[in-house]
Amino acid sequence: MQVDVNATSGPLSPGRILAVLRRDGPMTRHELQARVGLSRATMVERLDALSRLKLLRTAGRQASSGGRPAELLTADEAGRCALVADIGVSHLAVAVADLTATVLAVRREKVPARQEPAAVLERVLAIGAELLAETGRAEDFCVLAAGIPGQVDPTSGANTAPPSMPGWSGTAVHDAIAARVRVPVVVENDANALAFGEHLADGAPATTMLGVKVGTGIGSGVVINGRPYRGVTGSVGEIGHIKLAGHEERCACGRTGCLAAVASGRALLRLLRPSGVRTLADVVRQVDQGRQEAITAVTEAGRQLGGVLATVVSIVNPQHLRLGGPIGTLPRFADAVRTAVLDQAHPVALLGLREITPARLGDQAPLIGLAGLAADAVFDPSTVDAQLAADTA
Repeated sequence: MQVDVNATSGPLSPGRILAVLRRDGPMTRHELQARVGLSRATMVERLDALSRLKLLRTAGRQASSGGRPAELLTADEAGRCALVADIGVSHLAVAVADLTATVLAVRREKVPARQEPAAVLERVLAIGAELLAETGRAEDFCVLAAGIPGQVDPTSGANTAPPSMPGWSGTAVHDAIAARVRVPVVVENDANALAFGEHLADGAPATTMLGVKVGTGIGSGVVINGRPYRGVTGSVGEIGHIKLAGHEERCACGRTGCLAAVASGRALLRLLRPSGVRTLADVVRQVDQGRQEAITAVTEAGRQLGGVLATVVSIVNPQHLRLGGPIGTLPRFADAVRTAVLDQAHPVALLGLREITPARLGDQAPLIGLAGLAADAVFDPSTVDAQLAADTA
């Protein structure tokens, strides 16, 4: 998880010092002092302030070269924790994770179709409280992050939900949660969270990751040089409603021929309904059982998505393309996507594309991505400095 130490705080503020430790630590006090150029007295003051907020910990001692070994300091990413919630059209996953993006406990539930946002968010908080109690981490809870489908306004946290979640469009998700908890709140597009989770799974390298989530709908997220790229209005990756030539299937958005009307989980449910399919789990089950109709439908859906992703790959030029969601992780679906991308994308763009695979983290990817984004919010220099100012006011 990378931190921009040239953010809005003062150049030698406690928040900036912590950012250096988080990025480059562990290191001794002397090494840190030399790195940032502070006097010994000022450094002691800064470190004491960070310790009061439980943002700092010792990480052993430096190997001795004679005399007493010096303590190594680092940002305390395990001492506090986040609640993270992956909210979908028909599912809800809530987890407790520490700030290393390690999931400590998780609970998954089905969500009734078209349930009101207020009821879903209430359930998120209720499950979260139960998980914090079960893990004994209630006192460590310091941030909440929620992932939702559709566009998320980068400033307000309000979202423009997909047509399959009509009650959510315009909902101020950030404000609705923030009114109920006394910790920072992060709201992110679910596909961005998936892509960021996969980025963290790789060790957070300075590469470009394209993550695609295929569940009830279709969405994608992009991580460039360690940060999610959201665009001006938060609409980067909204590929589900790109119109496909030669297709007239009606989409839930009211248009015809959208990618989501042809290749999403919802499209597969409609196509396979005569075969007894009612849920995405039924689609997965029939493919696993070798039912030819399901295999054919899933393969064609993957081919259609792959055709769109060939253009995305040619434009974004990523090193990694990971497929998540219950449909996206199906091997036959992923194989069809891979074949179409390799056949249709610009050859030069393919030179840097190392892989097209199901998500390494499976259904944990959005949760881990949200935990990583939550940690970045907690350790942001301006946030740290604001906390210290409030603590001493």
